[in-house]
Amino acid sequence: MNPGPSDPVEVKPGDGPIVLGLPHTGTWLPAEIFRHLNANGRLLADTDWHIDKLYSGLLPNATTVRAVFHRYCIDPNRDPTGASLYPGQNTTGLLPLTDFDGEPIWQSEPDQADIAAALERFHQPYHSRLADELERVRARNGLAILYDCHSIRSRAPHLFEGRLPDFNIGTNGGNTCAPQIEEAVAAICETAEGYTSTVNGRFKGGWTTRHYGRPEDGIHAIQMELAQSTHLSSETPPFTFDEGKAARLRAHLSKILNTLNDLALSGALNPRG
Repeated sequence: MNPGPSDPVEVKPGDGPIVLGLPHTGTWLPAEIFRHLNANGRLLADTDWHIDKLYSGLLPNATTVRAVFHRYCIDPNRDPTGASLYPGQNTTGLLPLTDFDGEPIWQSEPDQADIAAALERFHQPYHSRLADELERVRARNGLAILYDCHSIRSRAPHLFEGRLPDFNIGTNGGNTCAPQIEEAVAAICETAEGYTSTVNGRFKGGWTTRHYGRPEDGIHAIQMELAQSTHLSSETPPFTFDEGKAARLRAHLSKILNTLNDLALSGALNPRG
C-alpha cells in the first residue's frame, strides 16, 4: 500500500447553502490495516462506488466534505460510542467486523485500542471538518443543508429483504430537517420516471444525519441512499461506473440539489425566533 494522503479528509468549500457529505467513497487504507484484512475484506466491496463522481459538478456552489479513507479504517457514519443505528436489525458497526453479507473481513480482528486509535486518526478529523464547514456555510447563508451522499447494492439479503428502492431518503422520521426539504426531495424522486423511491424505509439516516440535523438551529440534514444498480454496470467487482445510467440519474440528482439550494435561499426555511 502507498503511504496515502497527508490529510484523511478532502474539503472543497463552496459559497452556497448546501454541504455534500461523502463519508464512504474513500478507498485508501494504511498498510497496517490492509495487511490484517482477509481476501474478502481486501475487495473493499462495501465502498460507495463512484458516488463522488456521480455528484461532481451538479451544484457548483456546494461545499463537499469527503473521507479519503475507507470505512474499514472506521465508519464515519456511525456513532463514535458504538451504539447501533438500527437496534435489533443486522447492520455493520463503528469498525466493521463483517461485510454487508455478514461475512468476516479480517484475518485478525481489531481490538478496543485499534478502535480508539482509528477514532482519533479518522473519525474525529472527518467530523471536525464537517462541523466547521456546516458552521461556515450557516454563517454565510443563514442556514445550512447537509445532504449526505450514499449508495449500496440493490440486493443485500443480510441487511434487508428483496430489492431496495432506487432512491432511499432518510430524515430519521422527519426530525433532521424542515418538512419542506423532505417533501421537495420525495416529490422529485416519486416523479422520476423509471425509478422507485421511499422515505424513511430501511435507511432512515445514519449517525451523521441524526447528529447534525437541528432544523431549529438552522442546520438541516437529509440522507440519500442510492441503489447502486442506478449507476453501476455491475454491483460486483470491478464495480464499473455506467456512463449512460449515471447521465440519466444525474439529471434527477441535479434537480434535487438545485431545488434544495433555491429553497434554502428563498428564506422559507429560516428558523423561527
